[in-house]
Amino acid sequence: MTYFFRQKSIHLFTIFNFSSPGYPTGYPPKSRCQWQIRASEENVIVVNFLYFYIEDDCSDDFVYIYDSLSPDDSQAITNLSQKQGNFTSPLYPSFYPPAKDCKWTITVAPGSKVRLRFTMFRMKEPGVDTRLCHKDYVEIMGNKYCGEVASLSLTSDTNVLVVNFHSDRSHTDKGFSAEYSSYDPSNPCPDRFACTNGLCIDQKLKCDGWNDCGDMSDERQCNCDKDQFACSNGMCKPKLWVCDHVNDCGDGSDEKICGCAQNEFQCGNGVCLPQSVQCDDKQDCKDGSDEVGCKTGEYTSICTDYSFKCKSGVCINKVNAECDRVQDCSDNSDETICDCGTRPYKLNRIVGGQNAELGEWPWQVSLHFSTHGPTCGASIISNTWLLSAAHCFVTSNSESNNPSSWLSYSGMQNQYSHDNVQSRKLKRIIPHPLYNQMTSDYDIALLELSEPLQFANTIQPICLPDSSHVFPAGMSCWVTGWGALREGGQAAQILQKALVKIINDSVCDVVTEGQVTSRMLCSGYLSGGVDACQGDSGGPLVCFEESGKWFQAGIVSWGEGCARRNKPGVYTRVTKLREWIKQETNI
Repeated sequence: MTYFFRQKSIHLFTIFNFSSPGYPTGYPPKSRCQWQIRASEENVIVVNFLYFYIEDDCSDDFVYIYDSLSPDDSQAITNLSQKQGNFTSPLYPSFYPPAKDCKWTITVAPGSKVRLRFTMFRMKEPGVDTRLCHKDYVEIMGNKYCGEVASLSLTSDTNVLVVNFHSDRSHTDKGFSAEYSSYDPSNPCPDRFACTNGLCIDQKLKCDGWNDCGDMSDERQCNCDKDQFACSNGMCKPKLWVCDHVNDCGDGSDEKICGCAQNEFQCGNGVCLPQSVQCDDKQDCKDGSDEVGCKTGEYTSICTDYSFKCKSGVCINKVNAECDRVQDCSDNSDETICDCGTRPYKLNRIVGGQNAELGEWPWQVSLHFSTHGPTCGASIISNTWLLSAAHCFVTSNSESNNPSSWLSYSGMQNQYSHDNVQSRKLKRIIPHPLYNQMTSDYDIALLELSEPLQFANTIQPICLPDSSHVFPAGMSCWVTGWGALREGGQAAQILQKALVKIINDSVCDVVTEGQVTSRMLCSGYLSGGVDACQGDSGGPLVCFEESGKWFQAGIVSWGEGCARRNKPGVYTRVTKLREWIKQETNI
């Protein structure tokens, strides 16, 4: 890894101009520059930025100005005495420095107490047990806190609260941002609901099915309304969440009574029909699932949405017949294009981590546009073709549809490291002719490479599902990319991965208010928290099948916000556009 470092000392007598390295064409990665600016005694220094354009989030790229020749000392003691305020770890939102000790003493009026809430808290080191907190930590009332905490609220026992921060000399992290306020213990939350942990929330958030307090105290002892399901443990959850293959209640009660009656057959789309319609050579279910698996071998009398069509024209009534290591077609066409969807690298996964390992998703591609850097994602479907989203290329900027404006990077894990990465120019960009910018329907594009990829352990194609392939509701799949780590945040440097679930089409239609078409699918969690923010536009949604192969179910298309409640990610449904892919690429 090459680092660019420059240090310069400047003694001002008049106006002096300086700029970032490479200005105005853009600074190189991994740069660190330091200017020490001095002026004569009894003079002040004024710095005016005539042009300033770096990433919005200061966690990676930033300009830091010290009103001295060196940063603050390694220890800081701060007394806070206002009724409310906020404070952060050193250098936040950038990473805090090593070997720092800070102390905040918060004092409020006698008879009052302190409510402390961390709006962001991340102090973790890979391989370190966060239960011990012996490295970097925040200490409050004798308790140490470390790791990554989504929500942390505390209250003091008296009118004084002391917060200690410590970082050792090794790994550093994002740190924390905290806000505090004074409150009356006899009426801690005027006109609001008081959580057990001291947090105050709006009364309307109580018993709404969401853990707003962070300790579930707002979801206990609830009387469910007509739009809610009463869990066996006393909690209330939206009825939309019942039978969605996700244990929302926590005790599984919302997933217990989900099938049809004993004498009924459940179609693939959830509709219940009399059991007598099954295997009667008639397509009674709209998706034809009542005629699937009725006979072994080739069966030609009826072709359903679930039927795999052999090259000979024969239909195989078997769910997901392609690439399952069983020859169903007499011409073997169901097992022909199956050199795909495998990961040669043996992975050593970090449990609970979001960073992807090298070679974990070998079909992932990063697309860089002109001088803008990483812009969209794509997936490898052959050594000469990539699959992406049309909205990356059909924009108000005419250059977006110009192949020479793009570069593809395959085998990449770190955006700042190109070791063993294969870069290719684009030869052709083929958006779907029916792509609609207003509705995002048919949001798919094919990219032909200028020269073939050389497959390796970190570069492999993903399997494309047949148009009959089924990805059932509740199936766990993965979305990957260098997308934003949070809504409004900056893109990731390391490839990110997120586990999501396929959401029932009916629920998808309701939560998106009818905006989805048959060429779209929803995936994520209705409770929020995980979404395609972790992916890139045009990146793949992939699912693992029992055959040992990975198949691409979707393409990251659109969504409302990022990881919001009842706002899952919406993906282009690959199965519905499989024939178009075949027509254009012969794959």
